[in-house]
Amino acid sequence: MSESLGDKRNAGSLIVSAMFVVAGLVTLWDTTGFTDRDSQVFPQTVAVILIVTAGISFVVSFIRPTVSEGFGPGDWWRRVLFVITMFITCYLLPVIGFLPAAGVAFAGGLIAAMHDRWSVKTLLLYWGFGAVVTMAVYSLFKFALKVPLP
Repeated sequence: MSESLGDKRNAGSLIVSAMFVVAGLVTLWDTTGFTDRDSQVFPQTVAVILIVTAGISFVVSFIRPTVSEGFGPGDWWRRVLFVITMFITCYLLPVIGFLPAAGVAFAGGLIAAMHDRWSVKTLLLYWGFGAVVTMAVYSLFKFALKVPLP
């Protein structure tokens, strides 16, 4: 029995793409209340990129639906851990500051993404690299771009 085009369409992909377009539009609308023009640039740029890429994803998923279902097989606990980690990081950022909150985000993301066996070497390498990247981002925003960070 042949499936029709409507049966193959990945409704989840269409819904998520539409949600990201809406999130981008809400962000654009929200930035209109910013009094400082410099504060509008970054969120507006990200919002426009989000709208464009989510819009492209929506159109492609609608025109050329795939048979594959969403994420496919995998460990759901990893996805849940990553999302929970991001929410916790957003909450902790104003409370404990950028660097400790970035450490929480990095730890949760690393645990969620690590599929290989842990060894002392990988632990030291990944944590060391994470510390260097985090400090580089912090230094860029704090000292070069003069962005006040919590």
